[in-house]
Amino acid sequence: MFEKAALDLLWRDHDMRRFLPDSFLILLLCTVALASVAPATGTFAKWFAVATNLAVALLFFLHGARLSRDVVVAGLMHWRLHLVILLTTFGLFPLLGLALGYLPASILPKPLYLGILFLCVLPSTVQSSIAFTSMAGGNVSAAICSASASNIFGMFLTPLLVGLLFSMGGHGGFSWDAVSQILMQLLLPFALGQLLEPRIGGWIRARKTLLMPVDRGSILMVVYLAFSTAVAEGLWHMFSLRDIAVVVVADMVLLGVVLLLTTFGSRLLGFDKADQITITFCGSKKSLASGVPMANVIFAGQGVGAIVLPLMLFHQVQLMVCAMIAQKYGQAANRSAVREAEPAASVA
Repeated sequence: MFEKAALDLLWRDHDMRRFLPDSFLILLLCTVALASVAPATGTFAKWFAVATNLAVALLFFLHGARLSRDVVVAGLMHWRLHLVILLTTFGLFPLLGLALGYLPASILPKPLYLGILFLCVLPSTVQSSIAFTSMAGGNVSAAICSASASNIFGMFLTPLLVGLLFSMGGHGGFSWDAVSQILMQLLLPFALGQLLEPRIGGWIRARKTLLMPVDRGSILMVVYLAFSTAVAEGLWHMFSLRDIAVVVVADMVLLGVVLLLTTFGSRLLGFDKADQITITFCGSKKSLASGVPMANVIFAGQGVGAIVLPLMLFHQVQLMVCAMIAQKYGQAANRSAVREAEPAASVA
């Protein structure tokens, strides 16, 4: 009886953790707090920007070196699944972002709306999309290929969509300079990493935990630099807690609509269960790791803090919601496996 009670308590504790902020979000909040009280300025800010650019280049180099050629070749065969995910990421999301633009500025301030519109044109995540797909029993190899392809295409499509959608709303136009900067800072290191993958890919994949600080550290550096500039421009005097709450609700609505459409849409399109799971998790994500460096390039010299704030909030919302959904899928798969094993056991 005691053991059962203890197990129940541990399970409830596990369930509660799904609703708690992840450790990376806590680090992000601490970084924002540091930038608010001690922003980077002057010569230090210039040298810190150089170090940040080098860290981001290293991050995308490692992404390129981690991606196995075999996975790319195998994944490309499943073109229908990848097309649905790409259309969701770079088609459905931007349309929903434009729809939110009909909210009056008294409800959703323009700088925060631009941040939401920006997150709508970002590529999918890589790590969490794969992790949730695996947890839920989806097509992992397809998730790896699709999420990686989303980030590669995103280096071209994100600045193009930013230019198109922002110019439609009178918020700015397209800049070839932004595209060239992204190609130099993000795509070139990624391509170099992919070129060296046969030599160093296995070593890097075997040391995922060791290299995690590069992933997170580079993002934290960009966030600190972005919010340092934003704080100097009076970021926290521009928005109230009500404004932040509106952004959270908008993020939740965006995620909820996309999850519903990908879940039921993939069924209507005739995909099997494993592929449905992959479409749901890869199509509904937005990448903080790619989004923050891109914002730093595309909106250089502008208030990047307000642009990335909706993305940071969306990051936490998507982790919490998708963790719950992945667990439900996993539990259903386990129950199905048990039911299938029972007749075989009875026959034996």
